[in-house]
Amino acid sequence: MRTIELIWDEQSGSNYYIREAFNTLRANILFSGKDVKTILVTSCYAHEGKSLVSFDLCRNLAESGKSVLLVDADLRKSVMVSRHTKERGVYGLSQILSGQVDAQSAVYHTNVERMDIVFAGPYPPNPTELVGSAAFKEFLDGERDHYDYIIIDAAPLGLVIDAAVMGSVCDGAVLVINIGNVKYRVAQGVKNQLEKSGCKILGVVLNQVSRKRSIKAEHSYYAAYSSPYGKEYGAADVPTPRKKPQAAPGKKDQSK
Repeated sequence: MRTIELIWDEQSGSNYYIREAFNTLRANILFSGKDVKTILVTSCYAHEGKSLVSFDLCRNLAESGKSVLLVDADLRKSVMVSRHTKERGVYGLSQILSGQVDAQSAVYHTNVERMDIVFAGPYPPNPTELVGSAAFKEFLDGERDHYDYIIIDAAPLGLVIDAAVMGSVCDGAVLVINIGNVKYRVAQGVKNQLEKSGCKILGVVLNQVSRKRSIKAEHSYYAAYSSPYGKEYGAADVPTPRKKPQAAPGKKDQSK
């Protein structure tokens, strides 16, 4: 099996908030149960950070001692190759599912110990049909026994149905939501689509969470996750303490 070198921003390894965010996410994944091995990661729209979450989650799991396979299943607009490696001409998932290559030819070892990767491959004309085919389930079943976790980076479910199709053969899903741009009804629609597919929703990663909202003053072990792209991720939205109301002009404060 060929080995390729992955590239990542070192901020994700040196920033305290980033480390703690992914440690929290990893812990939640580990406590999801031993039968949860194939995990889908999707979002409502593009540019919400799902690919970054998928990649750094895999790296965090691998560095904690788990064997993990990252599957780039966004067959419409993948960023994995351009963002994380200088390698060109690599085989990918679209070629596996269309029968052009076998899985052994498209699964690559990486310079992160215990982390392997499958890139998306050339953009196909029929992505939904490919990820909904029996070949996709056969691919996952064939790799399942070789890894502790398989993380699948899928296309945004608010735009195309691919993630729900793949969710029907996955053990669970993580939804990445940009709370600054995604409306409640849109997030609810994506959630309902995943549930209709029979895929268990493991949790939500909130993107663009204000750090003031996600840090509880003086006694918060976990704050927020700041990505190299200026975004923030939080595993929980912790409300800030309410300020004491000001007395109206001309009136004494009766709260003392």
